[in-house]
Amino acid sequence: MEHLRHTTLLLAFAVATYVSAQRHVIEGPIDAFTTDELGKVYVLHGDELALYDATGKSWLRNSVKTFGRIGHLDAFYSLKPMVFSPEQGQLAVLDNTLSIQGSVFNLPRLGYPQVVLACMSVQNSFWFFDQQKQGAIRVDAQLRKLSDTGRLDLLLNISPSPIAMQEYDNRLYIHDPTNGILVFDLFGTYVRTIPILDVENFEVRGNVIYYFQGGTAFVYDMISFAIQEIPLPTDLRDKVLEVRIERSHLYLRTKDRIIIDPIPSDQ
Repeated sequence: MEHLRHTTLLLAFAVATYVSAQRHVIEGPIDAFTTDELGKVYVLHGDELALYDATGKSWLRNSVKTFGRIGHLDAFYSLKPMVFSPEQGQLAVLDNTLSIQGSVFNLPRLGYPQVVLACMSVQNSFWFFDQQKQGAIRVDAQLRKLSDTGRLDLLLNISPSPIAMQEYDNRLYIHDPTNGILVFDLFGTYVRTIPILDVENFEVRGNVIYYFQGGTAFVYDMISFAIQEIPLPTDLRDKVLEVRIERSHLYLRTKDRIIIDPIPSDQ
């Protein structure tokens, strides 16, 4: 509980001491973005993917126009992001120049016709959520099955329609707006359900989950189960569409930009 209080106090202090010179901006419009644990920002502008640092400086850009609309970016591995197009059923891993590494996986042709979500896993593997099979499947780099959760409608007596999925520290987190965040281990064994509903985006870091819900950001402590609101800058409070937190920085997406605000490191 103490580390949660400390995190919340850090964020509150940061909001009270924002200085315009400390704020960095990535101009949009932004179609999608994510961050990695090193604080780098992966931004999708139409069919162009760009990489920025925490000061908003970009040094890499590449086109993904032949890939189809990218519905999900995953920066599980730093400088090795995964992109997924649910409409086309295409998945690819990029290299450190943001170029496609190896071949693009056409999931329907490879036996996975109903994948609606995908994310990276340890050991260069992937998780797929198969809507037809009502469950998640873990596959290796050649898309050979390693494990699965089984049918969640039978296991948990629910009909999941998840909108986001992330692996962190050997746990898979699947967010279903109606049922909460479902947690599984690498073997697909059900661990628990975190009762957070209608989350617009979430991010697992350490023992906490940062999430954005109804225009407000929160932090959920997975040990104490405590929930605290994360104070957002007052000038952006009604404009923020998505929130991420990495390495003492707030990453706030609005309609036309990403704002990066540092949390003072000496607090």
